[in-house]
Formats: sequence, C-alpha cells, structure tokens
Amino acid sequence: MTVGSRRESGVLLHVTSLPGGRLGDAAYRFVDWLEAAGQTWWQILPLGPPDESGSPYRASSAFAGWCGLLADPDAQVSSSELESFVARHPYWIGGWAAFSGDGAVADQVRFEREWTALRAYAAEHGVRLLGDVPIYVAPNGADHTSQPELFQTGLVSGVPPDDWSATGQLWGNPLYDWDAMRATGYRWWIERFRRTFELVDVTRIDHFRAFVAYWAVPARNRTARAGSWRRAPGREVFDATRRALGRLPLVAEDLGVITEPVERLRDDLRLPGMVVLQFAFTADMKNPQSVAGERRDRVIYTGTHDNPTTVQWWEEASELERDSARLAFAAVGVDRLDPHWAMIELALRSPCYLSIFPAQDLLGLGAAARMNTPGQEAGNWTWQLEPDALTAELAERLLSATRAAGRA
Repeated sequence: MTVGSRRESGVLLHVTSLPGGRLGDAAYRFVDWLEAAGQTWWQILPLGPPDESGSPYRASSAFAGWCGLLADPDAQVSSSELESFVARHPYWIGGWAAFSGDGAVADQVRFEREWTALRAYAAEHGVRLLGDVPIYVAPNGADHTSQPELFQTGLVSGVPPDDWSATGQLWGNPLYDWDAMRATGYRWWIERFRRTFELVDVTRIDHFRAFVAYWAVPARNRTARAGSWRRAPGREVFDATRRALGRLPLVAEDLGVITEPVERLRDDLRLPGMVVLQFAFTADMKNPQSVAGERRDRVIYTGTHDNPTTVQWWEEASELERDSARLAFAAVGVDRLDPHWAMIELALRSPCYLSIFPAQDLLGLGAAARMNTPGQEAGNWTWQLEPDALTAELAERLLSATRAAGRA
C-alpha cells in the first residue's frame, strides 16, 4: 500500500457485527451508509472459519471463507461452478475439503459468489475493502494438518512478558518452519497472499514483527515467560511474493514493543504502519500529534478490535491521560466535542493518509460493545449493530467532519 495524493478515511466493522451477523442486505446497506458518510474504506477482520470462541484470528483455514457468513447457505451450486473453483484454487482447496468434509467446496463457491458481488457493489460506490491476515494459523486446523512439514514441532507461539502481562501471552499457535518454507520458495505465503487479494483491496498483516523475530515457547509450558526470540527470514518472504504477484498492498501492524530492525523492514518494504490514539496519551508514550506528524504514511485509529471502545477508554483513563488528550483536542480545535467524537476528529485531522474508527466509536458506545479483550477467553467477538443504528443524521455528521478535515 502506498501513500497517494488523497487523505482518506473509513470504518472498522467486521461482517459478524452487521445486524444479523452475515452477508446479504445488511452488508449492502452498510456500503450505502459509508458512501453517504463520505467514507472510502471498510475495514473487516479475517474472513476464515473462526474457532469455538468465535475468534477469526484462530481460523481453521488461512484460505477458506466462513460459510457462517453466507446470506443464502442453501443456494444451488452447479457442477461446472465446482469444477471451476477447484481449477482456480488447486493449492489449498483439496486440503480444506479433506479437513472440512462434504459440501466444503460448494460452500466456498457460495462464499465467492456472495463476496464477489458485495465487493463489486462496494467498488461501484467508491468503497474499498481493507482486510486482515493473522500471522499464525490455528493448531490442528486445515493448514497445519494438510502440510505439517511447514511447521515446527515442540514450540508454539506467544509474546514475552510486558507491562500488560507479567507472564506474557501464550497463544499456542504452531510456528512456521522457516527453513522448510524457504525450500519451497515461500509458496505457502505466495498462495496465501494471492487468495487474500482475491477478497480485499488491501490487507493488514497482524503481528508484523514476527517476520523479523518471533517468540517461541516450549509446547509443554503453561505460560509464555520461558520463551525465547528466534530469527525469521524478514524481507525474503515479501520479495518472493512480489516476484510472483507484483505489488503488495499491505499495512504493517507494528504495535507494541517494536525494535529498530522491525522498523527498518517496514520502511524498506515501504509499508505504512499504525498509530492508535488510545495508546498515545499514556505517560510512557508520545503525544499523538508528534506520533502522527512524524510520518504521513500511517493508518491512524481511535482504537482497534482489541481496544476498549473510546467511551470505555475515556471512563477508565487517568486524569493525566484525559488532560493530555484534551490538550491534543484543543490543538486542532475540537475540545468542545464529546470525547469519542473528539478522538474521531483528531484522527481525521491528522496528517496520516488514512484514518479508521470502529463503528462503536461513531455511535459512542461503552464497554458492552467492546469486540475483543486480549487474554480473555470468553465474551468476545459477539457485538452486533442494532438495526438502523447508523442513521442518516450520523452519516451527515461524519461527512461534515470528513470534509472539514480534507478527506472527502
């Protein structure tokens, strides 16, 4: 993804958060609302079949779309459609069919049919799709079981202890065997990106730092504390993929403790990184205006799917954090707005070429609307829009703010 001449904006809303939680009329009406609100991007979360907790970041396939999103799961599929789909997706469809069983290929035909129609409709209305690629695959999922030689044994994924967790985070995903990946010319990654760009216009890469170094934890451990850093191949993966596919429209998720080599890889690849305003007001982080102002090639968020809503964040923030935020609001003349709208205005007026805000922040919703709390196994991924929550008046308000910020 490269920085263009236009500054733009959009809304983060996963498909499961639409009224009814699936494709169909609600998805088309959301595109209409985005157009009316002057927004040119719709950011979604991964589209694969989620795990038992509903997490799309532990999908049972890095390639398959989830049939649970279908508006018409019983639509007829012809033999010619089945044959065509298999012919166009030979790398992964066999492993997915063996893993998922009868009807797996037909479901992918249905998914492609519905998703392709929605994407075309969005493009006609000036809305592009920003997707998300989880760094890892699910343990014992289709990718892990169909090509076990591409993954390490005895070690699993996680992140080390930090200010948020004294024991780190034990994710438990299988880790890539990068030597085995290299021996194949990184074919798995090439095909994964090929499939991704069949579905979205641009994609975010979750946990981008793991392409430089990743935290490996012995599989028997019960926390991530005793893990260790292992080197990853860096730009080799991206160079191989670019040779095969051409330009890679990507956003690097570079949040957390990011080292100089990670920043160098991001910049060498000319990938935009991320700014999250909720992180910008704590005592040990920079003011958001300096963070945003240093680099235009950033995607700036009020918060992400892993953050509290902005209303919840404001309610739980210290007075020092609120004062820091108020100073930032006042600097761009938005100090008289509600805190969630002030944050939206701050993101819109930043130099960053793309600003994104969750639908929950547009609606001023609190803790009950949070999408995900990292480290909490239950109660995530369930929030949905109320029908007609996104009103014409709200679209007009966002359009006005977007125009005033020079993004419409």
